[in-house]
Amino acid sequence: MGNFERIQSRETGLHKKLSAGQMSMIAIGGAIGTGLFLGSKFAIGFAGPAVIISYALGGMIALALMGCLAEMTVQHPTSGSFGAYAEFYLHPLAGFLVRYSYWACIVLAVGTEVTAIAEYMKFWFPRVDSWIWIALFSCCLIGVNAYSVKAFGSVEYWFSTIKIFAIIVFIVLAISVLLTQSSISRIEQNMFSDGFAPHGFSGIWTGVIISIFSYLGIEMIAIAAGEATNPEQAVKTAFKGTFARLLIFYLLALSLIVMLVPWQELIKEGSTSPFVSVMKNVGIPFADSILNFIVIVAALSAMNSMLYIATRMMFSLSRANEAPQIFGKVKSNGVPLNALALSSAGIAVAALVYILNPETAFPVMIALSMFGALFSWGAVFLTHLCFRIRMQRRQQQKLKFRVPGFPFVTIAGLLAIISIMITTWFTPIFHATLLFGVPFLAFLILAYFIQIYHKKYK
Repeated sequence: MGNFERIQSRETGLHKKLSAGQMSMIAIGGAIGTGLFLGSKFAIGFAGPAVIISYALGGMIALALMGCLAEMTVQHPTSGSFGAYAEFYLHPLAGFLVRYSYWACIVLAVGTEVTAIAEYMKFWFPRVDSWIWIALFSCCLIGVNAYSVKAFGSVEYWFSTIKIFAIIVFIVLAISVLLTQSSISRIEQNMFSDGFAPHGFSGIWTGVIISIFSYLGIEMIAIAAGEATNPEQAVKTAFKGTFARLLIFYLLALSLIVMLVPWQELIKEGSTSPFVSVMKNVGIPFADSILNFIVIVAALSAMNSMLYIATRMMFSLSRANEAPQIFGKVKSNGVPLNALALSSAGIAVAALVYILNPETAFPVMIALSMFGALFSWGAVFLTHLCFRIRMQRRQQQKLKFRVPGFPFVTIAGLLAIISIMITTWFTPIFHATLLFGVPFLAFLILAYFIQIYHKKYK
């Protein structure tokens, strides 16, 4: 099959301009976005206070994925990332399917983020049409990504800094309110009055599905490694810090939310983010407006990151001759501008979904993008199994980075993703995941073999 360097060499032309500090913040930004600030509202609706368990289970899957991906990325840093690994260690068809599935997932997820921004802006401007915000913020972030990778890295660095500072302040405020204004009986009432898990294990497991969408983007560090000045060190540092970030920013924050406010109030009609609802409930002046600004920054950050990821994945497809060559062209500033233009298509899809049914736009966009996320994550676990087997056969080639628990962690992660995929079919709000995903996958397989036939007989 040849050496992996052949794949890396075809993806040249991008500028290695991302510093270690920017890479670290990109990793943080990938793990904190709309999934936490808005998606947690839907997860609480299914799991109640047991949303803590949902996000803990989802976090374990995300950490397992990050470990598997870190091993392969340190060994082979490239913008094609897990699509390129699937091509090399599984089969070219696998690489084709992973790249296109993930690209479609992220393109739709971009739409999810801009949909969320339109929802957040209603907090201040309830009478302004949502499409105005969708158009305004989309133009700004497409412009940032089109300017240069350095501009993207700088904007993402400051977006992530604001998010981290805001969540830390929220946690400090929530703990102080908990210690000064809340009694043990009130906390018990908020968490256990209707049962810790009001909808049983099925509610908790549905919450896990939403948590996976929340963690989507954690794999971004592997794609960005192709444009980092020191990819090996950046990926190692990012992986080591992931556990602490998930523990603090997700589990601690969600625990404080369900302790301070009854979960029924967090999901009632008219509420935006549980974080904003908590600040309104405890009566801190202007805190809800400030936090609404923060969740908008978080959504912009996630949208910015996803435009970047989708662009690089389409660039990789083009360089692999699996997409038109025009999308593999790189401008003098190091940006594959044509790939960026195509990857902005999710914004148009989101705008259409929002216009047709604004009340369900966000969960519909999650369901549509979920298949690509689950398929790609499952492929990462499967690829990692083959990667380790190949590395063990080549005794002379040592791993540059190793995470413990192989093969148990990898197999457990793969089985969890398969279980979640099956569960989406039996969950009404996510029924569109397989309804959309299976025909899409069949279409991709057909397109692959048509492409092979065309190459062979042209």
